[in-house]
Amino acid sequence: MKDARLRLVIFDVDGTLVDSQADILSAMSAAFAGERLPMPHREQVLGIVGLSLPEAMLRLAPDRDEAVRARMVAGYKDAYMTLRARSGVAQSSPFYPGARAILDRLGAVPDVLLGVATGKSQRGLDKLIEGHGLQGVFVTRQVADHHPSKPHPAMIEAALSETGVDAQDAVMVGDTVYDLDMARAAGVTAIAVSWGYHPPDTLRHADAVIDAFDALPGVLNTMWGTVI
Repeated sequence: MKDARLRLVIFDVDGTLVDSQADILSAMSAAFAGERLPMPHREQVLGIVGLSLPEAMLRLAPDRDEAVRARMVAGYKDAYMTLRARSGVAQSSPFYPGARAILDRLGAVPDVLLGVATGKSQRGLDKLIEGHGLQGVFVTRQVADHHPSKPHPAMIEAALSETGVDAQDAVMVGDTVYDLDMARAAGVTAIAVSWGYHPPDTLRHADAVIDAFDALPGVLNTMWGTVI
């Protein structure tokens, strides 16, 4: 690298690093069935991925009272954990092509730190990290349990504080407008991936859009100079 400044690459999880849509859709179906409510369309459900579960349920079932939505959140969590336990993390939330390779490549650069900012719970993220053998990869892990829902910038602000990295030296990599808006609010660069749960034409306000993980190093090198 040209200088000794630390850089931070923060990743979203669902829809960015792993494809967990099958279990998300099944768990959401169970949550709605538990209240005898019709399941929203697939696009609606995938459209809320990245939000905290209470915010997601508010958007999917706005006409239901808080107690009903709280039961739906609990039902979703129970169903998701059951599905994952049945099939295992590697099958229920497989890596997107190139995801593990880019984590290994970036993690090998001395002055580049890796982090996560996700709508998952602490328990959910811990299980995913264990199942994929990602222990020690992420130096900062921000989850929905401890922050307002995306696009509030709290997750990124906490990641910057924990790592001591300046906002100008950090990027957020995600697949939804919530990720991009969170990055903007925190003053960090927003990089969108085109393979996730929000349509690519909704991600045009990103600072960069990549169609494959092997394009990420080039984008970072352009932003930071020769780094990787």
